[in-house]
Amino acid sequence: MIHGGAFILGHSKMVNRDQIRDCQDRGWIVVVPEHRLCPRVDILEGPITDCRDALEWLHNDGLDVELRKLESNFVLDVDRIVAVGTSSGGTIALSLGFGVPKPVRAIFDLYGATNFSDNFWSRPHPSKAAPSCTTEFINQVYNEKPVPTKGGVSLEGQAGEAEPPSLDFRTAFAFTHISNGTLLDVCFPSKDFKKIDATMNIDRQFPPTFIAHGVEDDMVPPYLSKVLFDRLRGAGVRCEFQDIPGEGHTFAGKMIKGSRTWDLQSRGFDFLESIIRR
Repeated sequence: MIHGGAFILGHSKMVNRDQIRDCQDRGWIVVVPEHRLCPRVDILEGPITDCRDALEWLHNDGLDVELRKLESNFVLDVDRIVAVGTSSGGTIALSLGFGVPKPVRAIFDLYGATNFSDNFWSRPHPSKAAPSCTTEFINQVYNEKPVPTKGGVSLEGQAGEAEPPSLDFRTAFAFTHISNGTLLDVCFPSKDFKKIDATMNIDRQFPPTFIAHGVEDDMVPPYLSKVLFDRLRGAGVRCEFQDIPGEGHTFAGKMIKGSRTWDLQSRGFDFLESIIRR
């Protein structure tokens, strides 16, 4: 389960706790990785590589070894690993379905950023007000050592773990580039999108995928996910798409268990269960 944050912000404690409990109630072990944050590393060499390494660690019994140290009674089945992610975490979850020696069994993508060749990603977004900060101030992110794995705030709406002084300039950096339409310029300057974009890597071997997307989302418009969905269907991949009425971006962080939104998104976990219980 991979957190969001535009590849620049957030950390593992910001995933939805009710979603974790739902998984645990199904008898699943939940792994919530940290990954390095852009921009001192790009999307591929930082977030995606770190989470692909985590997947390889799981497949090579890394977690099993750690649990045995704790004398736990858990029995792991590494042939039934699934990936869940929100926003940029959805992008990363999808990246565990291609470019790896052994993909995950299934994916639940909640409003993940995809279809990076679309001109949406280079358009300014004046509704996402950029803070009034100097370039010198926000570019302090390039001086952080080591590359951070915690951004301190979340685009998912939860309270963060402030880590002064990086919190202010990192947050300002993220919102400045989101507002200006330059997020990919700083997070993936090579623009070699086939290396990171699931939309460009769909074939019939791609894992079964469930997509949930808020109808009112203007940070990652639903049509971007629907392009991905159409390509999955065209390749014969088992897939489902769930519109979430009345919800914008980051709804997973704020939803209330038992609400209509909760019930609709929980179909994604039912989908995963239908795959791994075979």
